[in-house]
Amino acid sequence: MVSLAAVVATPTTVLAATSTIGRTWPIAEPDALSEIEGQALRVPDMTTAFGPRGRWSAMKAASLGIARADRTRTVVPFYILDQDIRLPEGKLLYAKGFSFNPLAYVSLPQRLIVVHPRDLPWALRTARPADFILLAAGEPGDADAITLGERHGRAMFLLEERVKARLGLTVAPVIIAQEGQKLVLTEVGVIEADGAKAMRKAPR
Repeated sequence: MVSLAAVVATPTTVLAATSTIGRTWPIAEPDALSEIEGQALRVPDMTTAFGPRGRWSAMKAASLGIARADRTRTVVPFYILDQDIRLPEGKLLYAKGFSFNPLAYVSLPQRLIVVHPRDLPWALRTARPADFILLAAGEPGDADAITLGERHGRAMFLLEERVKARLGLTVAPVIIAQEGQKLVLTEVGVIEADGAKAMRKAPR
C-alpha cells in the first residue's frame, strides 16, 4: 500500500515525464528562430553587392568649412508651405506660401553637434547623452558613420544637404540648441599651433 506521504513527495515532473494524456502530433510548423536565421543567410552582403560603404550615395554627407573662430549666431527656421493644406471636406486651412516657425509649436529636447570626422573625439567629450552627433563630409579614407558609431558605441548621423540648408550651416564644429523660438548656433573655432590642432572648449 502506497502511503499518502509517498504520493505527496513524488515530484510532479517525474509523473509528467511518464504520462501522456490525449493524442499527440509532431509539430508541423518550422521553428521561428530557424526561419529568421535562414532568411538572414540568404540576404546578399551589401558590401559585395554595392562596394565599400564609403562609395554609397546614401552615405555621402554635406560638406562644411572649418570654423576658424568662435562665433554665435541665431536662426529662426521658418517653413514655407509648398502646397495648400485642406481639411477632409476640402475647406482651405493654410494656403500655399504660408510661413510659420515650427519652434513655436515644438521643442528640440537635445542639441545637435555637427563636426567633421577628424573632430569626433572632441564631439564625444562635449556631447551630452541625449545630444545628436552629425558628421559633415570628411577627408578621403575617413571611416563612415556606421563604422564610427560601432567603434564608439554611440549612434552617428550624417549631415544631409537639406539640413545644412535649413539651418544655414557653413562651418563646423558647431553646436545647435534651441532657445525659445529660435536656434542658437555656436561655432567653435580651431587654433592651428605648430602644426597641431587644438579645439577651444565648447559650452556644455
